[in-house]
Amino acid sequence: MSRSITARSDGGRSSAIVRLYGRAHAGWRRIATGAAAVLAIAMGYHVIFGQNGLTVYQQKRQDARTLDSQLHDLQRENELLKGHVDRLQNDPNAIEHQAREELHYTRPGEVIYTMPATTPASTVSVPASTSKQ
Repeated sequence: MSRSITARSDGGRSSAIVRLYGRAHAGWRRIATGAAAVLAIAMGYHVIFGQNGLTVYQQKRQDARTLDSQLHDLQRENELLKGHVDRLQNDPNAIEHQAREELHYTRPGEVIYTMPATTPASTVSVPASTSKQ
């Protein structure tokens, strides 16, 4: 009989140890799961808002589009200016036209009339109401 009591005592101890181990193991699982969740959230935040995150990437793409547009405009303007330079170097009529426009050169017998600059409509004031006296 003493053996069966001893076995029960050992069985009680081992089941208590197993239960304690199970609780500790479940606690570590919860801690590990929580730590993994926090790590995943931190990584996600870094991917979106970090130094090279999505917001920075979108801003860089917008800047690249703006610079490409400016480059295209400047290339078009450069081509126009090259054409203008070519005309001035090779066409005497273009030289004459440029001199007449910028330097106000005239041929003998011609008269140039210069019109005064027009004032914008917003600067001209009109009285809202008139009163009789």
